[in-house]
Formats: sequence, structure tokens, C-alpha cells
Amino acid sequence: MSSIPLSSLPLSRHAVDRDHVSRSRPALFDELWEEPGTRVLPLWKGRALLTAESVEAATPAADGWGASGAGAAELELLPVEQVTAALLRVYLGRTLTATAKEPAGSAIVLEVLTDAAATELEPDEARWGNLRTVATALSDRDAGLFTEALAIANWHATHTNCPRCGTPTVVEEAGWVRKCFEDGSQIFPRTDPAVIVTVLDADDRLLLGSNAMWENSRYSLLAGFVEPGESFESAVEREIFEEAGVRVVDARYRGSQPWPFPASVMVGFTARLADDQAPDALNPDGEEILDLRWFSRDELWAAREQVILPGRSSIARALIEEWYGGSLDEAPVAP
Repeated sequence: MSSIPLSSLPLSRHAVDRDHVSRSRPALFDELWEEPGTRVLPLWKGRALLTAESVEAATPAADGWGASGAGAAELELLPVEQVTAALLRVYLGRTLTATAKEPAGSAIVLEVLTDAAATELEPDEARWGNLRTVATALSDRDAGLFTEALAIANWHATHTNCPRCGTPTVVEEAGWVRKCFEDGSQIFPRTDPAVIVTVLDADDRLLLGSNAMWENSRYSLLAGFVEPGESFESAVEREIFEEAGVRVVDARYRGSQPWPFPASVMVGFTARLADDQAPDALNPDGEEILDLRWFSRDELWAAREQVILPGRSSIARALIEEWYGGSLDEAPVAP
């Protein structure tokens, strides 16, 4: 049974040297524009341009999981002269792997486009891929580039003004710093950590919840943001109690994955129901979580037509499949 290994989560893959030492060079973009191998990654409304020949492979029916696997889809990285206008420019780094089109060491620059510029560049919206649905069909290089580009673009979109005084900020350091016009303070990109938890009871059943923002049939692992001054392990215990009304113990780290929707990193854990907590004592908070259910492996397989599970680009899917023992597309193997 093939599943997503936690060691190679779809959005954790990368094959790019971010080359942070070059960001401080004032003339960096002028220098890069003189390099014939520099390529632009165009981004429009959070979507990246795909090569025409890989659109079908990048948009399969089931959560972006192409039958031919990673590498079936490809980002369209363009020569600098083909992208004429941009709202934002960020140096993403240099590639570590070669393709038929770009040698290793190629400089990659993100350009966030206006509607007009994107339409002029490529009017066919099918060519503009969503990271959630194409991630598992991309190579390590392209998955890493898209994730990095979307995360930094989302950060810029929410930091156009100084958080201290409200003064507009200016972009510096090749797109990795914003500076306040008023007091000169520097603002650096931030990521919000969130824990996501495989909760198990004494019978090794898995706890899944339905969020108020989802359709009633969608279920996933419980998750929540880490609060200031809180460890990941404490966040696991607090979030499960807040959302499910039961205490868990033995929180153990399993893996992490960036989740730029808009600016998170998901930190995966397992935990078990405390010995003095009855499995039927579940109490959804009624605001964020509307329903909670325990599933054995056989029960989850039997409910596959009624229950919508997390997409294949998510760490939630990988954590569930780790417990399940393989791909959720196949019946569980008898112990």
C-alpha cells in the first residue's frame, strides 16, 4: 500500500538554494537580469503558471494526485523579457537540480502580477495552477519554488504598512524585508505555527472532526495555532481539550510541512487519550468543531463513500495514512 511518507511531504520538498547572502546586494536584480539563465516565476491570485503540456497532469480528479506521480506537472519559468510588469519582485534563489529547460544554478525570481499583466501573459486560466491541487504532481524543485513563492507573496500582501505606526513600508533585501518610511524599522517575514494531531484511543481508533467551515461530510485531524509563550506539546493538549473536551497525553512529534494558506507551518504530532478519559465523553466545542467521530481502520474504509478526507497535499492526509498503514485508496491490511 503506497502512502505519503512523512519524510517527504508534498510541500516540504525543495531543490533550491535560497542564497540569502545575495539578498543584500543593492543591484541584485540588475545583475540577475544580465544573466541569460535567470527565470521568472509568475504568480497571479496565488496561482502559478504551468506548462501547456502538463496542465492535464496537474489537474487530476482526486486532490491533485496525478497517476504518474511527482514530476508529471511542471511550472512555466519564463525568460525575464517575457514578463513586462509586476506588483512585487522577490529573489527565490538558485536551483539545485537541472531540467531539460534550466540548468542547475539558474536564478529564479518571483513576480506577482496584476490582472492585466497575467491576462496579457496567459489568458487561459487553466494554465494557472493552485498549489493545493498541483503540489503532489510537481517535482521537488517546482513544489519547493511554488510553496516559497506563495508564502512570501502572502506575507507581503499583509504587510504593506508598518504594524507600529501604520506608515507604508518599502520592499528591500530582494523582497525579504520591508522597511518603514517613518522610523526605519525593518519587518521580516513570519510564519504562524499550528499543531495538527493524530489522536488515538486505547483501541487504536482515530479521532476525526468536522469543522464548522466545511461541508458536513468532510473530516480531518484536529489542529490549532500555537499561542504566545506555549510549547508545541502544550498546544496539542490545549487544542484537543478546547475542541473535543477530552485530555490527551504523550504528545510526540512526527513531522512538519509549510502551509502557505496564507502563512502557516503545520507541526504534526501523535497523542493518546488519557487513561481517565472515556472515548464517548467527546464534547465538540460547537463553534469550530461541530462533530467528532472515532474510526477504526475498517470503519474508515467502510465510510469512504460518505466521508471526505484531507487532500493529498496536506500533512493531515500523511498522518492519517501513517496510522492507517498505507494509502487510503486501498482497503486496510489485516494485522
